[in-house]
Amino acid sequence: MITLGIDLGTQRIKTLVLKDGTIASKAQAFAGFDPAKAAKQTVNDALNTAGLTLPDINHITATGAAMDLAPHANSTISMMGADAKAGVFLIPQARTIIDIGAEEARAVKCDERGLMMEFVVNERCAAGAGAFIEAMARALEMKLEDMGPLSLQAERASSINASCVIFGESDVVSLIHRQESKPEIARAVFDAMADRVCSMVHRLGVNPEVVLVGGVAKDPGFVASLNRKLGLQVQIPPYPDYAGALGAALTAAMRAKGAAK
Repeated sequence: MITLGIDLGTQRIKTLVLKDGTIASKAQAFAGFDPAKAAKQTVNDALNTAGLTLPDINHITATGAAMDLAPHANSTISMMGADAKAGVFLIPQARTIIDIGAEEARAVKCDERGLMMEFVVNERCAAGAGAFIEAMARALEMKLEDMGPLSLQAERASSINASCVIFGESDVVSLIHRQESKPEIARAVFDAMADRVCSMVHRLGVNPEVVLVGGVAKDPGFVASLNRKLGLQVQIPPYPDYAGALGAALTAAMRAKGAAK
């Protein structure tokens, strides 16, 4: 059984090929102004890496904000449903999945089969998502990838407003003018963001094990802040940014098996 999952996010497109329950290949690209074209390119790249062609694929499932633009898709699944499938596949004990992407954060409660039971989404503002970190990195005049390691050097964090990216950036500028150190400001950014995410997760209810996926899961500064705020160690699987595509590919496998009966 060979299936393919496509996650059409707001910033990046991810594609993953699943062969008999094992990840065969993966590819990603910036969504840009033509997400459909970018998605088609990632499909081609993933197939080439796996040594496959489109007719070899039994089923393709898409997910993500722009999933209706996915090329060759036979079906779709919600982002929350894909997160639940991937989380339990990667970490069988997982019951709470936190997914933080560029523009949105969400948390999913699932059962042992990877079926979504409940979810909450932070849609009001990007202050709980990766765009918040990007905006604060610009305010601090540093590279995005440097913020996380730098924040780990801080012994304390100042308070900033995490209710809005604009207010948060204004607070960061004020801290710069007060000559607070960059490590402390960076930690303040991650702590503020983690506060928002924790508030969202606690509305859902925390059921161990807690798994963190999405692109922000690769940022050590945010992970450290989230662990402190939740009071536990979140589990981070390999390639956390591909969780959506993996969940879609797993769903495609189930649907292909159902169609074959």
